Amino acid sequence: MSELLPYVTVEPTSVHKATVIWLHGLGADGHDFEPIVPELKLPAELGVKFVFPHAPVIPVTINGGYQMRAWYDIRNADLSQREDEAGVRQSAEQVEQLIKHEIEQGIPADRIILAGFSQGGAVTLHLATRLNQKLAGIVALSTYLTIPDKLADEKSDANLDTTIFMAHGQQDPVVPMQRGQFSAKVLEENGFKVQWSDYPMPHAVCLEEIQALGRYIEEVLG
Repeated sequence: MSELLPYVTVEPTSVHKATVIWLHGLGADGHDFEPIVPELKLPAELGVKFVFPHAPVIPVTINGGYQMRAWYDIRNADLSQREDEAGVRQSAEQVEQLIKHEIEQGIPADRIILAGFSQGGAVTLHLATRLNQKLAGIVALSTYLTIPDKLADEKSDANLDTTIFMAHGQQDPVVPMQRGQFSAKVLEENGFKVQWSDYPMPHAVCLEEIQALGRYIEEVLG
């Protein structure tokens, strides 16, 4: 996998000292969360660059095989069986290449935050719990843990002390909040630290959540 995923970049306004790699949800693209960067209100001196990769275009079974940007195929509406395990693992490998690219540019892993929304959050949780390098932070929004039964055997200890910022909508019809809470429980049972928040919203993000995320980023990079 020598070729990097294409991505959108938001450069820092000062010297580049840290990077957030943020994965979009199903059917969106790297531009989806670009407008949120100013809303985080991060201090310029943190020097945070944002990398928003575009997922590959693949046929998605649950949408009648229609081709769209997706991190993995979704086969049915049942969250416990919906993900395409091979697809999750392939996307995780591609995102790991982006992390390696940032390290090659001089940003150490412990100055990199891996973030994702929905499907992107699922890939984020899969990769971050198995990565052999310590990250600065892990952000999982409106998402769930794929392949939870294999986590105990596959997890790495590198990010056991890295707080995972998890947030979810209480009225989420796409990924029910109970699935997010179950995922947080499995993560904690496997030794990971979870900071959980939920908000009165559907499958989306809200201002209060973005403000909390801004504080989290500032805290882990400060």
